[in-house]
Amino acid sequence: MKNLILLLKGVAMGAANVIPGVSGGTVAFITGIYERLINALKRFDLQSLKLFFGGNFGEFSKRVDLNFLSILFLGVFVSILSLAKILELAFENYEVLTLSFFFGLIVASVLAVGRKIELINLASIASFIFGTGIAVSIAFLPPAQPNSSFFYLTLCGVAAVSSMILPGLSGSYVLLLMGNYVLVLRAVSSFDFSILVPMILGCVAGLVLLSRLLSYLFANYKDQTIGILTGFVFGSLLIIWPWKTTLTETFAGKEKATGYIWNLPEINGQFAISSILIISGFLLVYLLERKSGRQ
Repeated sequence: MKNLILLLKGVAMGAANVIPGVSGGTVAFITGIYERLINALKRFDLQSLKLFFGGNFGEFSKRVDLNFLSILFLGVFVSILSLAKILELAFENYEVLTLSFFFGLIVASVLAVGRKIELINLASIASFIFGTGIAVSIAFLPPAQPNSSFFYLTLCGVAAVSSMILPGLSGSYVLLLMGNYVLVLRAVSSFDFSILVPMILGCVAGLVLLSRLLSYLFANYKDQTIGILTGFVFGSLLIIWPWKTTLTETFAGKEKATGYIWNLPEINGQFAISSILIISGFLLVYLLERKSGRQ
């Protein structure tokens, strides 16, 4: 039963990683597996490699918490493969409604992550403001053009995996800014390995490096780190706001997104459905967080 619950948490993380503005790290955080995840990932070091290549597979598995990682990432992998095409269609046909549901998820995530700050003081408040500022500044960056070069795709892999590690920082949204979100989404649904291989290499490198950094920060500056992460989640609300208009300009005969205009919603039937979806998303995270807290 525990393995099934862990698999479902991986499925939820995978779904979040595909969605611009939503973070798989937030799902890991509110379901109570975040610190275990980054501590397991940071143990992929020289000592673990010696155990593996020396044939000590039992010790290697125990050191890197391999059973935990295998089940979790199986859920992530299955979710990404199954949801990539569905989400591509959802964003093409029901963008406002889709973003509304995710907006509700993020609002609840702000409360879920923020509650984990043990001591609210000047340092944790300043950290929250700093994290919010970073997320908001990302929202105002204009998206780039698609780029399928090997090196650039590797960088995109590092960016994409940031959503697995950093609650509130959406790797998918960063991919949008880098111009390669649709390119990668189509590569996943069509198994285009010329795109996927450099992406995977970047993801692996990003997981190892970011997990070691965050493990150190949690061990030494826990409340300040959670403050920054809560700010990331809060600032990402601007990124995921459903009612925004994309600004475009034409360069060399091609349209390029250059920014966004944030609008107030019109009071109509779509707004009523969006409101229901926002509340549903909020309740989903709230109930998951309460369930995690009881466990």
